[in-house]
Amino acid sequence: MLQTPSGGAGSSGTAGAEGRPVSIGTVLNLLREEFPEVTISKIRFLEAEGLVEPQRTPSGYRKFSTADVERLAQVLRMQRDHYLPLKVIREYLDALARGERIQLPAPGQPRDALDLGEPGEDVEADSGPEHASAGPGGRTGRAELLEATGVTEGELTEWESYGLVTPHPDGGFAADSVAVARLVADLGRFGLEPRHLRAMKAAADREAGLVEQVVAPLRRHRNPQTRAHAEATARELAGLSVRLHAALVRSALQLRGQ
Repeated sequence: MLQTPSGGAGSSGTAGAEGRPVSIGTVLNLLREEFPEVTISKIRFLEAEGLVEPQRTPSGYRKFSTADVERLAQVLRMQRDHYLPLKVIREYLDALARGERIQLPAPGQPRDALDLGEPGEDVEADSGPEHASAGPGGRTGRAELLEATGVTEGELTEWESYGLVTPHPDGGFAADSVAVARLVADLGRFGLEPRHLRAMKAAADREAGLVEQVVAPLRRHRNPQTRAHAEATARELAGLSVRLHAALVRSALQLRGQ
């Protein structure tokens, strides 16, 4: 039986009889007893993120040790129970390997309760002026959005016509709409009009669709913790998508500049 550093016991078992390394399919079966939503793609993703490093046979097949399975269970449990992003989980496990102890937030506590941030790192939410005060349901009123962004009613109406900013049926805007409006205004100063940004909006919609495909099964789960984990997973996937988009744009510009 596996035991996480935070005290949660799992039932994933050992890697194999007498601790022999096992295949990724066997790892999947071992983990699914406690994590029914885990997939081979998820295990490969965690490997790609450097959270586990299985051995490779001469023919390239992965072989996971008991310690690898234990580590995967720890990662999945910290995602499920504490809603932690992979970056924080990696830092925690690295600190644990150094013999250090870091206090995890209580199960179900928001992820920002764990103080592992680094100076200058990006955060999902900011308390700066670009964020207007949110009203009921975490939404911002039209007047508040105009005041927070400094744009005119005519500009906002044009952005709405292109789908760049979309109000809720009650007339309010999601909190992220403030950041979107400010970015659209900033791009406009370089001569990029709303019609030029339709391709970005279409790409964002496609990326959101991909994220939804991943988390939809989790959101339909009966277990409330699993449904909460779906939201944490969606945020993490969104962050990775944004980072990939930025890297692809930089790469394309570098190639054009050669």
